[in-house]
Amino acid sequence: MPSCIALIVAAGSGERFGGELPKQYLSLDGQPLLRRAIEAFRGHPAVGGVQVVYQPAHRDLYDRAVAGLGLPEPVPGGATRQESGRLGLERLAESPAGAPDYVLIHDAARPLVDAGTISRVVAALERAPAAVAAVQVIDTLKKGVDGFTAGTVDRSGLWRAQTPQGFRFSSILEAHRRLAGAGLTDDAAVAEAAGLPVALVPGSPDNIKVTTPIDLERAHRLLGAGLPDIRTGMGFDVHRFAPGDGVMLCGVEVPHTHRLEGHSDADVALHALTDALLGAIAAGDIGSHFPPSEPKWRGVDSTVFLRHAAELVRARGGAINHVDVTIICERPKVGPHRPAMAARLAEVLEIEPGRVSVKATTTEKLGFTGREEGIAAQAIATVVLPCP
Repeated sequence: MPSCIALIVAAGSGERFGGELPKQYLSLDGQPLLRRAIEAFRGHPAVGGVQVVYQPAHRDLYDRAVAGLGLPEPVPGGATRQESGRLGLERLAESPAGAPDYVLIHDAARPLVDAGTISRVVAALERAPAAVAAVQVIDTLKKGVDGFTAGTVDRSGLWRAQTPQGFRFSSILEAHRRLAGAGLTDDAAVAEAAGLPVALVPGSPDNIKVTTPIDLERAHRLLGAGLPDIRTGMGFDVHRFAPGDGVMLCGVEVPHTHRLEGHSDADVALHALTDALLGAIAAGDIGSHFPPSEPKWRGVDSTVFLRHAAELVRARGGAINHVDVTIICERPKVGPHRPAMAARLAEVLEIEPGRVSVKATTTEKLGFTGREEGIAAQAIATVVLPCP
């Protein structure tokens, strides 16, 4: 396999973006744009190393951005984009390991380059001395003069150039040396001016260049677009004891010297879990769905409430990933009934038993549960919704 090095150009000032930081050091979900661009190439099997061209005035920012990556000493950039590219190539030419066969030149302000685009550019260098990732223009193009349209531009055959732009190393180095100072805006233009055939390679619409704050917002959205929407909800409930001979906990009748007082069957654990599921999808609480003022809910089996909450999750296209219930009381003892409780919850929620946890604890005789005046329960539910 030909040797290949990625040359990341990060020497710009980012004046068009505005703000205090040069755009290549702005954070995208916790990582600077530059680091995200570097990581995309470091993790690619066809790329043997990464060299960065930077602005020495940004040294502190650079060091923080690449901490722990073990990169070679960065190359000071030039006054123009073309000059910065050439200086990076000259450093690679002087490498003790020898110049690479291929070089991929990439803008640090394109943090979302994908592995497929990199692979396609590298593969194209087997048939051409240069290749550029690009996206075909599909919008109608208008020429503008003084704020008004001055005609429609034929879009046929037009492409939007991206990076990486790949080259056989010796060819692009020679072209840069010969055309130094020509003021060209990208390395593919240097190759074209030198007479090198440049292959067009399908890029990605998501491989955006961050130039304005709107671009950065879009990058944030794109970065999260493929991630699952994982939600967690928490519920808590309390019911006091009343005269009786048993309590309902997690849909299981547990013999006891008292019952729990409540408008329904007073299953404190199911009420907490219902609130947890409703909270995970931001759908209010149990009282907003089943008002205690309505007589029809008097004495009702609380699994009705829990099933309703689970159906709301599924109606959103979601799935219940895990539930965890903790019952807080001195008595009755929950341990002997835990397997039955977990099985009942799995049945009602229509999930695997391994996704259900039921626990119990005491308050060491403290508080109303310690005085055996009632039972409390807390629950946590994790649901997974479709990607936003």
